[in-house]
Amino acid sequence: MSNFFIIAILLLGFLITFQIAKASEYVAVLKGEKKALEQQNRINGFLMMVFLVGGLVGVYWCNDLFKGKILGEAASQHGQAIDKMLYITIAITGVVFVITQILLFWFAYKYQYSEKRKVYYFPHDNRLEFIWTVIPAIALAVLVGFGLMYWYRITGDAPKEAMQIEVTGKQFGWIFRYPGKDETFGKKYYKNIDDGKNNSLGLLWDDPATHDDIVVNQEVYMIVNRPVKLIINSRDVIHDVGLSHFRMKMDAVPGTPTTMWFTPLFTTEEMKKKTNNPDFEYEISCDQMCGRGHYTMKGIVKVVTAEEFILWKAKQKPNYALAFPAPEPTKDSTQKTVAATVSTDATAKSISKK
Repeated sequence: MSNFFIIAILLLGFLITFQIAKASEYVAVLKGEKKALEQQNRINGFLMMVFLVGGLVGVYWCNDLFKGKILGEAASQHGQAIDKMLYITIAITGVVFVITQILLFWFAYKYQYSEKRKVYYFPHDNRLEFIWTVIPAIALAVLVGFGLMYWYRITGDAPKEAMQIEVTGKQFGWIFRYPGKDETFGKKYYKNIDDGKNNSLGLLWDDPATHDDIVVNQEVYMIVNRPVKLIINSRDVIHDVGLSHFRMKMDAVPGTPTTMWFTPLFTTEEMKKKTNNPDFEYEISCDQMCGRGHYTMKGIVKVVTAEEFILWKAKQKPNYALAFPAPEPTKDSTQKTVAATVSTDATAKSISKK
């Protein structure tokens, strides 16, 4: 219903504007084009000033209303640095924006058409062109330099103590893999992918390193204050790992692994208190249009303490154990095991008596 009212208001505004324009044409015909042009210039000049004041007030109000309230505080070390870089960029471009907009609208008002004033044309000025070319070029070069510095930090080598997690995107969900006790990811091959046989990543079971790899879906666990390196892949089309609370983003490209690393600063429980939201969860989303179900491609990131992570990981079964579950014991085998145990105990007792 609200969408209907918005559309109705837009149509009404269009009709009102159209009718005002037609009325202005009729007035111009009645009064004469010269007088109508002068009157129209005065009205437009006044509206320019109204739009300037209203626009600047609106920008300030929106900034005050939404600053820090959409995503909240950055929850990673890299994220805080990126926020700082963005604030510096907004400050520099904001000053330029305010100055240029004030001059633009003020000149439109002050230098509106007048018979008492003639236009002065100057086709070329080397000094002005030098100023508005060199100064923006230097400012942009500095900003781009900071951006590249942070980019290389994010995509560069992670610390040696960093936890490694493999992230694989598929239509429409996320698959996460942790190495086992050997801290080594086993080999995989895309032609071995078979969801029906619990092999969603195509792990090669001939490689012993795959036997203790842990594979989970949609929910990934990380340790607070410990660096984590994400090794990002895609199983089908191009996806994008979006971690908005950590200010991280990286494409997931089929056949071309990408990496990034960061350090979470707050556990999920701490963020619930910071945001006053008991239902708060870190989210991993796909930031690249990847198909009809793109909007559903979300996962949960749990940031926990080291102790909580150890307990969680201890409860997980390796993917190999899920793909090749141990056969359940039959009645005969159970009876044989019990009989063997009793016989062994009896033999041990007889030996101890002798």
